[in-house]
Amino acid sequence: MSIIREIIRAIRVTLVLWLLTAIIYPLLILVVGQGLFPSQANGSIMVNIDNNPIGSALIGQVFTSEKYFHGRPSTVRYSQGKRARPNGISGASNLAPTNPLLLERIVEQANQFQEESIQPTADLIYTSASGLDPHISLKTAREQVERVARARNIQEDEILPLINKYTDGRFLWIFGEPGVNILRLNYALDLQEINRQPNQ
Repeated sequence: MSIIREIIRAIRVTLVLWLLTAIIYPLLILVVGQGLFPSQANGSIMVNIDNNPIGSALIGQVFTSEKYFHGRPSTVRYSQGKRARPNGISGASNLAPTNPLLLERIVEQANQFQEESIQPTADLIYTSASGLDPHISLKTAREQVERVARARNIQEDEILPLINKYTDGRFLWIFGEPGVNILRLNYALDLQEINRQPNQ
């Protein structure tokens, strides 16, 4: 009889733990997330003026045009577009510092930036640990101001307030360094250009 009682007790404990961890806790997190942080809980998806998604403010994307600020390089390719989806992975290349492929990529990128008269800063050359970092440092953003202003045919002074506006501070005000969110900054530049056109 004692074995049967122990089995019943074990089943009860299992059911209670299942209820707590598989139903109550996830529902609580869902309610708190949607109630207090709806944007972050839903992926911080940014939409354009036509209400079409253009990407997530939490995930770095590749910008190659001279009109845009370039973000950190990544071994991960995040797809954009209506039907495109992120490939669902993150991570660095795992190449060792002594690996010739890593050295070759870094030298090639550094030479390219020097040809464009851009000081090759660390965030423009090295990938982040996740490969999806959406930020660059203020220094790296300022290095690109002249190029972006020239490509858009605007004054550098028109870009600097946007850099300040889309700079995220330190996490909990003490961890990490301030960083400029590239997707938000580049989209703000596009909006600025659209708003300027009727006046021309």
